[in-house]
Amino acid sequence: MNEEPMNPENEAEQPATRAERRRQEAEHAHEIEEAVVAALETEPVPSEAVSAPVGGAPVAAAAATATATKTAAPAEATPGEEEPASNRVLREIMNGPVVLSFLAVLIAFIIGGIMIALTNDEVQETAGYFFAQPGDFFGAVWTAVSGAYGSLFQGAVYNFGKDDFATGIRPLTDTLTYATPLIAAGLGVGLAFRVGLFNIGGRGQMLVAAAAAGWVGFSFPMPMWIHLPVAILAGLAAGAIWGGIVGFLKARTGAHEVILTIMLNYIAFYLISFMLRTPGLLQAPGSVNPKSPAILESAVLPLILGPNYKLHLGFIIVAVATAGVWWLLNRSSTGFRFRAVGTNPNAALVAGVNVKNTYVWAMALAGGLVGLAGVMQILGTTPDGMTSGIDAGIGFDAITVALLGRSRPWGIFAAGILFGAFKAGGFAMQASEGVSVDIVGVVQSLIVLFIAAPPLIRAIFFIPAPDGKLTRRPLRRNSKAVSA
Repeated sequence: MNEEPMNPENEAEQPATRAERRRQEAEHAHEIEEAVVAALETEPVPSEAVSAPVGGAPVAAAAATATATKTAAPAEATPGEEEPASNRVLREIMNGPVVLSFLAVLIAFIIGGIMIALTNDEVQETAGYFFAQPGDFFGAVWTAVSGAYGSLFQGAVYNFGKDDFATGIRPLTDTLTYATPLIAAGLGVGLAFRVGLFNIGGRGQMLVAAAAAGWVGFSFPMPMWIHLPVAILAGLAAGAIWGGIVGFLKARTGAHEVILTIMLNYIAFYLISFMLRTPGLLQAPGSVNPKSPAILESAVLPLILGPNYKLHLGFIIVAVATAGVWWLLNRSSTGFRFRAVGTNPNAALVAGVNVKNTYVWAMALAGGLVGLAGVMQILGTTPDGMTSGIDAGIGFDAITVALLGRSRPWGIFAAGILFGAFKAGGFAMQASEGVSVDIVGVVQSLIVLFIAAPPLIRAIFFIPAPDGKLTRRPLRRNSKAVSA
């Protein structure tokens, strides 16, 4: 082979250039070695790559680095595994509103049972010698909790201690009686929720509706088939007007409905209190007490099952109202506009929906439904006269009922019956077992807490998220190994 003749001028520089080149190659090999070591700390590398010479040639070290990177690449690039259809269906069922609501009630009852046990005298006594006789402690806990919830059931559904079925079923009728105004008010709050509005003004709407229905009920003697419908319509109209004021002010001025409804609660309370203390308005003639006259018999809601039960016609009216609200929201064009505005008012406006008018009509209907609860109170539950406390906290309990029912009409119907059972059974639990009725309020509050926090329910019962997928956790990548 012919070699290129060496230039005498470069002959003296060649040893220095060769030494510089060796030094650069050594530094480059050292950098690659550090990259391979860093890659070995994060990724498993086959023994061939580890044993590859790093000091001999940069190519061998680069091959070792490429091998390490290649072994890590498939684990990172592997897409999410296809989830079985059975797992997907099960996850959708477990994340459904019915299951989550049931689990919320269940965990609330469990925590309520713990509180019942902690406040029981016998449980506290047996806890003093727990390590000596733990069976006494657990027996006392079981007796306290089962006795309390057993009394709650017998006071709300069926009393097994009675001799005949007609007497034993009376607690169920009491539950439905308590549930009647709760369902009506819950429908009003839930309807507003579906339109994106927060109706916190249940108390005021109930008070004005009860005042209007009561005034018609004790002031105008008429035949029953005229008197009762007119009194009911008067109460509905008053509640609708009171709620419509909120919708009108929100639509025309942009005021927030929460502030408006809360302020109108105070206005209604003090206005009705003034009228109940003023002769010639709502105060009973010849009385100094802030109470209205009794409702005339022709305007009282008739009892469904006879004089031995408290259940009145209002329950059937509320059931019809529930079906009507369901049809309105799910089968009518008005309901479609309501739901469109509740989902995205800006998109609804672009689609041609008059959002301002929708707010007015929605709050008017919501006020009328909540007002129906006030009508049930004055014409059915307490027809002996009206006081400023006739709302009995139902206006605020309706928010709880609407939340538990997920703002769905039939869900609200079931939630109202559940809370009616709490009210009916709470007094029986206190009377027979000595458990404070406030425990029932704690259970109700816990239900709302868990209903409002589905992630908490999923965490407690280890339920995957609705959009959960079976994916591998991505492995960390080393920047030096990649760049080398």
